[in-house]
Amino acid sequence: MDKKVRFAVVGCGRIAPKHAESIVALPEAELVAVCDIIPEKAQAFADKYGAKPYTSYEEMLAKEDIEVVTIATSSDLHAPIGIAAAKSGKHVMVEKPMAMTLKSADELIKTCKDNGVKLEVIHQNRFNKSVKLMRKALEEGRFGKMTHGQATVRWNRDDNYYAQASWRGTKLQDGGVLMNQSIHNIDLLQWTFGPVESVFGYTTTAMRKIEMEDVGGAVIKFKSGAIGLIEAASTIYPKNIEETLNVFGSTGSVIIGGIAVNRIEAWEFPKSEEEKKQIFASQESDPPTVYGFGHREVISDMIQAIREDRTPAIPGEEGRKALEIILAIYKCQETKEPVVFPLVEE
Repeated sequence: MDKKVRFAVVGCGRIAPKHAESIVALPEAELVAVCDIIPEKAQAFADKYGAKPYTSYEEMLAKEDIEVVTIATSSDLHAPIGIAAAKSGKHVMVEKPMAMTLKSADELIKTCKDNGVKLEVIHQNRFNKSVKLMRKALEEGRFGKMTHGQATVRWNRDDNYYAQASWRGTKLQDGGVLMNQSIHNIDLLQWTFGPVESVFGYTTTAMRKIEMEDVGGAVIKFKSGAIGLIEAASTIYPKNIEETLNVFGSTGSVIIGGIAVNRIEAWEFPKSEEEKKQIFASQESDPPTVYGFGHREVISDMIQAIREDRTPAIPGEEGRKALEIILAIYKCQETKEPVVFPLVEE
C-alpha cells in the first residue's frame, strides 16, 4: 500500500475545517501540521484534528516532513505562502482567489514549475455531481452552438461577517463579493464557455460597511461569440438563497441551482425525458453550507496527481482565469470602458 500523503493547513479560520475534515477523512492522506498566527486558534485546531500546531509557516515548512500545503489564510497571503511552500519543495493547494493580482498569480505558477511541485486551486464546485453532469454533456457536444450563460450568487454576508476579521472586504487583502463569494461561479462560467474576448461591469457598495463591493454585475463577450452574465450580491435578505449557473445552447438548456450549484433545476436536450427523470430522482440535497461537497474530491485529486505524476485537475493556469475576469470588472470601475483581454495590469 502507498504511504499516506502528508498535509499541512495554513490558516485556521472559517474555511479551514473543510480542508482538515477532508484530509482526515481520506485514507490516503494524513494531516501532520496546522498553522495560524493566533496561537490559541492554532492549538485548538491542532487538538481537534490531531496535528502539530505552529504560528509561523516558515518554521513549519523548515521542520515538518510535509508533501502538500493547503492555504486557507486571508487572500493577500495565498500567493506569498504558496511561493514559500514551493521553494521548500512542497506541493501547493490554494483557496480562491489564488492571488490578488495577475502578477502574483503568475509568480506563484512559475515558482511551482521552477521547483517541480504541483499547484492546484480549490474551485471545489467543479466536482459537484450536477456540474460534472453538465460538463459531460458539454464535452459530448450536446448543447450545439453555445449562445449564452449566467452565473448568479445571491447570498447574505452581514456586517457581523465582515467584523470577524479586519481584512474582510478590503481592497488589498480580500476584495468584495465578486472576488470572495462569486469567484467559484465565475470560474464555472468561464470553464463552460471558454476564452474571454472582453468584459464590462459595474460594482457598488450598497449596504455593508466595507471598502469593496457587496453587489456586482457584468457582461462577458466570449471569443466564441457567446454572451455571459454575472450577478453577485452579499446583500440578499434575509439569508443565502442561491448560487445558480445557467447554460444555454442551440440544442440544450441546463440550469444548476441550489444553495451552491448542487442541484439540476432544468435539463433539456432532444429525447432526454427518461434521462431527466433519472437525474431528478437522484438529486443531492443542499449541502449544510455554501462550501458544498467538493473539497474532499479536490484534495483527493491532488493526491492522485502526485502519485500518477500528472497535472492536477485545476492547475494555477485555470485558477488564474476567473481572477482575470474579476480584476477586469474592477478595472471597469476606473476606466468606465470595456476591458479587452488579455487584461494588462497597471
